[in-house]
Amino acid sequence: MVVRVGAGGRFGLGWTYSSPATAAVISNHLVGVLSGRSPLDTNACWSAMHRACRNMGTKGLAAQAISAVDIALWDLKARLLEIPVSQLLGTVRDEVPIYGSGGFVSLGDHGGLAEQVGLWQSAGCPAMKIKIGEGRGSRIARDLARVDRLRELADADVELMVDANGGYTRGQARRVGAELGARGVVWSEEPVTSDDLSGLAVVRDAVHCDVAAGECVYDQYDAAALVDVVDCLQLDVTRCGGYTGFLRGAALATSRGLQVSAHCAPALSAPVAAAIPNLRHVEWFIDHARLEPILAEGIPEIYHGAMRVRQDEAGHGMTIGVDAADYRLA
Repeated sequence: MVVRVGAGGRFGLGWTYSSPATAAVISNHLVGVLSGRSPLDTNACWSAMHRACRNMGTKGLAAQAISAVDIALWDLKARLLEIPVSQLLGTVRDEVPIYGSGGFVSLGDHGGLAEQVGLWQSAGCPAMKIKIGEGRGSRIARDLARVDRLRELADADVELMVDANGGYTRGQARRVGAELGARGVVWSEEPVTSDDLSGLAVVRDAVHCDVAAGECVYDQYDAAALVDVVDCLQLDVTRCGGYTGFLRGAALATSRGLQVSAHCAPALSAPVAAAIPNLRHVEWFIDHARLEPILAEGIPEIYHGAMRVRQDEAGHGMTIGVDAADYRLA
């Protein structure tokens, strides 16, 4: 879902990965409260959008809509000021570390997984993540076999990461976590559902891997609930309230001594990830890494396991790509 916001003859661009219903939220609830406002007042715009969605609920579709518009507003603001959005946000680093992500359980254990690992190797990814938790925890032997296969395929110094998407029970997550620790896996994402806060804490205290969650954080209240039960907070810029929400979530993580990992949408994440001191890495997700170059021109370059932050253009430096027209629905 792509959003363009205009003022002063300039346009800002943002997007989110969501239902087409997000467009109706923007048209019916957000456009009216933004019309006539100064695009320089990004915090005021964010608050106005959030208040406009109060009665319908501010999470889910509403949060994804707000996120896309907020990113477009930051891009617009930087373009009006004729500076890179990374400079506007405040740059801590010129490039952000990435990790290769994908490895769906539907892939063949050899050809399909090997192809993705090869892509991540060519990009210089120092860490790689695959999915486990197949069949809601009913195929644990295959989960572990796939981790072993990843170890065979990846270079010896590559860190291994897994994502169960909340597929295990607490007991399963503890037992699988012990096996993962023995295999040197450093990251266990959503071993139980992130809705089960006490379950995340139980698993975190029982396993050697870092426990991570946060891809469904929609606001600072969601982030505040997670920072005491995980080792690393994930934030998705297309869900958590855009750049404004990402910065707020990162500040909460800082207050607990936690790092932040940007979930999905790597090209959009790069500028704001570069602005926080407690960044761990950015997820170079296999689907989004393929989609973003189709959707937009000016995608940041990948170089030796890092994404270079655009400093040569006003805004975040991206525009709608010519090829995107082939996929337009409305």
